Amino acid sequence: MHIELPYGHGTIRLEIPRVACCDVLSPASLPPLSDLAADLSAGLDRPLGAKPLEAGHRPESVAIAVPDETRPTPVKDIAPVILDRLFARWPDLERSRVTVIVGGGLHEPAPAEAMARILPPEAARGCRVLAHDAHNSPLADLGRTSRGTPVLVNAVYAAADLKIVIGQIDPHQFMGYTGGAKGVTVGCAGAEAIRASHSLLLQDSARGGVLAGNPARDDVSEAGRMVGIDLAVNVVLNAAKKPVWIGVGAPDAVLAEGAEVCARVYGVDLAEPYDLVVASCGGYPKDLCLYQAQKGLNTAGQAVRPGGRVLLCAECGQGVGDDAYYDYVCRFETMGGLMDDFRAAGFRMGAHKAFLFGRTLAHCEVVVHSALDPETLRRCHLTPGDAQATLDHWIFKASGPLRIAVIPNANTTFFRLAGGRPACSGSCRG
Repeated sequence: MHIELPYGHGTIRLEIPRVACCDVLSPASLPPLSDLAADLSAGLDRPLGAKPLEAGHRPESVAIAVPDETRPTPVKDIAPVILDRLFARWPDLERSRVTVIVGGGLHEPAPAEAMARILPPEAARGCRVLAHDAHNSPLADLGRTSRGTPVLVNAVYAAADLKIVIGQIDPHQFMGYTGGAKGVTVGCAGAEAIRASHSLLLQDSARGGVLAGNPARDDVSEAGRMVGIDLAVNVVLNAAKKPVWIGVGAPDAVLAEGAEVCARVYGVDLAEPYDLVVASCGGYPKDLCLYQAQKGLNTAGQAVRPGGRVLLCAECGQGVGDDAYYDYVCRFETMGGLMDDFRAAGFRMGAHKAFLFGRTLAHCEVVVHSALDPETLRRCHLTPGDAQATLDHWIFKASGPLRIAVIPNANTTFFRLAGGRPACSGSCRG
């Protein structure tokens, strides 16, 4: 059988012999919204758990947080609808008092050319657009969450009278789902705050597809309430990156409803693990760098049996994607030594990504088909290889029939075990 997997801006075509038992673990095919702008306008009329924008007083300043290019959120379609509505309601609101903040957490601040792609000048409606820098942007200190995470967010955002966040709800390997307040309390946060919230990934209940009782998700949502976000606008996208749902309202209410839709799209039943898993991150921007591609490997690792094999297809056109991760992983001759060091020294951003890679590498063989330089992959303790040649070799050398799973959108897929509970993301112990 032939399979075609997303890869960068295109696809990669592979052939799997019919002698193998192969299951394709794909997202559900929900139809896209026929009129995103109309559905957004309806949501703004009747927001979930919040008052319409027009019900409030005229704001002296407005801040809108949006994601960077690692998230395929249709910002340029959503933001103009919101901005036009604001200026129709308050014609005297100065456009210089409305700021769109592109937040990427600890990613490098978006350069000018990326900013123009995320929100073209005509879509910005003359408003100020700036890139958040977790290390250098001025921050407001709003206290600490009940788990001790400092709430440090972009000072321009924190000072605004009206605070809006635009984002998407995706499965997240330890926060359960993206969306809600996360675009602010991680996307537009300071480095110290991001490190503290991400350190919660080591707790057992921090799993993909889990909201209730997830400490990592609870922490960023609590921080959002402390920031005082007035309105969240979130979308759920299908595998073709088209919106199938849009929600408007209080961040927690939007997240709760959107997560149910997201689970219907990306939650896949998993009866038992496979001998071999072929996974694509889902194409650009999910595979724009190795740092992002780890999420796809995490998902693939959940679907493979101990001692099995994973073939990961991730173009990584922008390279490794994080210097702190690369500098850390290159220090070690073995992944075992890295894992021991990370456990002994405690949580560190960048290093945590190497630890997450290591959790999967500890129980299965992994080969990566990528545009990355092979030596760079080897320095990251990953084996480079051609996808078709690797697949042919594994199937040829097998002593018996193989059970193979193909995961076309691994970065956004999560698995439900028998009984409907999410599969462990690898953070479980014992």
